[in-house]
Amino acid sequence: MTVPSGGTTPRTLRYGIVLFTSDRGITPAQAGRAAERAGFGSFWVPEHTHIPVKREAAHPGTGGAELPDDRYMRTLDPWVALATVVPVTERIRLGTAVALPVEHDPITLAKSVATLDHLSGGRVTLGVGFGWNTDELADHHVPPKRRRTMLREYLEAMGALWTKEEASYDGEFVSFGPSWAWPKTVQPRVPALVGAGGTDKNFAWIARSADGWISTPMEPDIEAKVARLRDLWREAGRDGEPEVVVLAGKPDPGQLAAWEKAGVTEVLFGLPDKSEEEIAAYLGRLAGKIGLARP
Repeated sequence: MTVPSGGTTPRTLRYGIVLFTSDRGITPAQAGRAAERAGFGSFWVPEHTHIPVKREAAHPGTGGAELPDDRYMRTLDPWVALATVVPVTERIRLGTAVALPVEHDPITLAKSVATLDHLSGGRVTLGVGFGWNTDELADHHVPPKRRRTMLREYLEAMGALWTKEEASYDGEFVSFGPSWAWPKTVQPRVPALVGAGGTDKNFAWIARSADGWISTPMEPDIEAKVARLRDLWREAGRDGEPEVVVLAGKPDPGQLAAWEKAGVTEVLFGLPDKSEEEIAAYLGRLAGKIGLARP
């Protein structure tokens, strides 16, 4: 399957796997290795540092305090998790769906991401979120109404540390003078994709400050939203086309073809919380349904 990108270069729809990590079941290393062997092109993990027991923030899926999965409070550290995948794989890209950069120190986080990119040979994709759990953010001293500005500054500051010999940044939330920091990332630019609802507000932010969009799970009207994102991308003066990563449920060939035609670049499928043997079998069946060839 290919679709035109920027009017000239064909794009092929890619497929990846998301593991909602926990301290149960398959490990990230086992899952990443199995995903690569089955022919998938990327492996992604989420992030929550903790979940406050008492909170006011409603989960976007349930609309209330109830969480749809207890793995929210059992999530592994994403950078440690992805680092364990590096030595057991060769090609598969390593991403976060999604990480929460503003819950960290930006200088040390930049070091972690750059180290992972260096050790993996340039395979990192940085999926980020604004953070729906404002109570979690508050424990990290993140002002809920300024989280978008804070995330923008983090991405800009980390980009400077990754690419400049003497990096500096002066913002509202991030500030440091001329500094040396290695390793630099292998990639000239680590792709930064924003996981958020498909709204004009979010798309305008992406068009200004990121490289693409990760949909929410089971996001409706994908085709229309991709068209809107592309419009805002062009209005912002950006070259090329944004990356669009869709979190899908069961594979539907007709739906996949429609998404590809609309400009979706990658589709991600979630893994169940099961054993290595069960996951390997599941990935084999899934790869067969979407026509993946083993590398």
